[in-house]
This record gives sequence, structure tokens and C-alpha cells, in this order.
Amino acid sequence: MTQIWIARHGQSEDNANGRLNGRRDLPLTELGRRQARELGESIKAAGYHFDVVYASPLQRARQTAEIVAQVAGLPAPIEYAGIIERNLGVMEGQPLERIPELCKPDTLETKTATYFLHCDGAETFDEMVERGHETLHDMRQRHPGKSVLLVCHGDIGQMLYAADTGKNWRDVLREFHFGNGDLIETSGDGDAHKIKLPELHH
Repeated sequence: MTQIWIARHGQSEDNANGRLNGRRDLPLTELGRRQARELGESIKAAGYHFDVVYASPLQRARQTAEIVAQVAGLPAPIEYAGIIERNLGVMEGQPLERIPELCKPDTLETKTATYFLHCDGAETFDEMVERGHETLHDMRQRHPGKSVLLVCHGDIGQMLYAADTGKNWRDVLREFHFGNGDLIETSGDGDAHKIKLPELHH
């Protein structure tokens, strides 16, 4: 069975500035580069090896994947459009605190974030779950019996998790936080979960 792991990029400039990323293409911050190095070091320390590494075309994910691959001794990342972040339509680049003002009542509030569900030009979470199913199926077709790392983003990473577990995307958004530098292991049988990586002491 194909083993698929999902990592979120390190902190981007939009993350640091409290703005919605979407498909805006800003780079990692210095903290984001450090998070990527720590992820690579933790993967190496845990003894994980991946036969192939894919990255979203956006530079914050590509930079993370390149750093992780270099640090952990993994193959050079390959761009894969299926794991690009959610298209946020007219909300791209907006400050996070304006989501309730601009999108209510069509929002979902959780302990860690407020999500908008619809706006002009934005991809819906249902559409992203479908994209998640297509991506997981494609990976299993391309790499039978191999171990694959997907380096992507917060929203699409959560929807890949929803696709693998069969959980409702609303429940995933409420209950499952996918932070910068986090790593998820999928199983193909509905048991995807976040990995607790070794703590490193520098």
C-alpha cells in the first residue's frame, strides 16, 4: 500500500502579517525557514524516508520542501498542482480579522481560526475535499507500495485529511489544527493522524 504523508509549509510572510494567503505567492519568513529545517531534522531523526516528495507550486511550499529534502536527504521535490492552496477569490490578501465583517453569516468559527465558507471566486470546502480524493487516488496510482511526502498548505492539508478519514470537513476544521511545519500520516483506511516528531535540542 502507498504511504502518503502530508506536511504544511513553514510560516510565510502573509502568515506573519495576519493576512489570508490563498494563492498569493509570498516567501517564507526566517521563522518559516527555521520551521522547515526543524521539520527536516525531525524527519531524519525519526528515521522516516520518502521515495518521492511533491510540493505545491507556491513558493512557500516549494521552499519548505526543498529545505526538508536537503536536510533529511530526500529526493528533490516535484511540483504538483493538485495540492495548491485554496483559491480564496476576493478574500485573498485580506486581514484575518476582517473575515467576520466581510463574510458573515457565512463563516465557521473554531478555537484556532475563523473560516469563510463562500465568497466571490473562492473554492468551496466541498470542492477541496473532492480535490483531496483525486490527489490521494493519483498518488496511489503513480506510486504503488511507495512512501510519498506532500508539502502543501493549511486548508488543502486539512481537506486531504478529511478525504482520507471520511470525516465531515466542518468537523475537521473545528477539531483538527494543521499548523506550520506539522506532519500528517495517512493510512488509506481512514486512520490519518498528526505525527508527534522527535523534539530536537540545539
